[in-house]
Amino acid sequence: MTMSAQETDTTRTLQWLEDSRGSVRLRAALAVGSAPDPRFVAKLIERCAIEPEFFVREMLTWALTRHAAAMTVPGLLDELRSERAQARSQALHTLSKIGDRQAWPAITRALLTDADDEVARSAWRAAVVLVPEGEEAELAGVLATQLGRGDREMRLSLSRSLIALGEMILPRLRAAAADPDPRVREHALATQQLLRDPDAGFDAAIEEAKRVVALGTAADKEE
Repeated sequence: MTMSAQETDTTRTLQWLEDSRGSVRLRAALAVGSAPDPRFVAKLIERCAIEPEFFVREMLTWALTRHAAAMTVPGLLDELRSERAQARSQALHTLSKIGDRQAWPAITRALLTDADDEVARSAWRAAVVLVPEGEEAELAGVLATQLGRGDREMRLSLSRSLIALGEMILPRLRAAAADPDPRVREHALATQQLLRDPDAGFDAAIEEAKRVVALGTAADKEE
């Protein structure tokens, strides 16, 4: 039995998605997104978990968003249980772009506090997009446990996620501003500053927070 032209095209595109050349994989993902077809969904999700090139991963995510959520969300939710960190982080990233709030129950505390920084960051971003009305306070509580974590980019991502929740994060930030860990205090104070003045800039806010923490520590020692 010979293959139809359409079947041949499908087979060829699936092969291109696995090509050793990133430029070929990029074009294949673009082609799939430009002409959505349910037969490609599983392969797109599979590639997201292992694709080494950032721009190709972004195109794979875009291609998935071009398909109906009913076709993509179940497979992406399965990826959240993967042992591969990239599978979890890219699935979270894609779910945040799709914006289907039926995915919310899968954004667990374990993902929000994942030991892998990229997974945690992706979970924060997805959570603030998908959180249902009335559950923001609980989410803020979990996010606040991550204050002080990681490098500059990690802390900036968390601040942005917290600020996206609005004024209701203030009690959490005030509590964290009294934490024994100076990094937590600095991050909480900087986030408060950015909430009050979004144009302040993260680096400036952190420097000011460090000054405040240092003065407070010195005053405590004098007492």
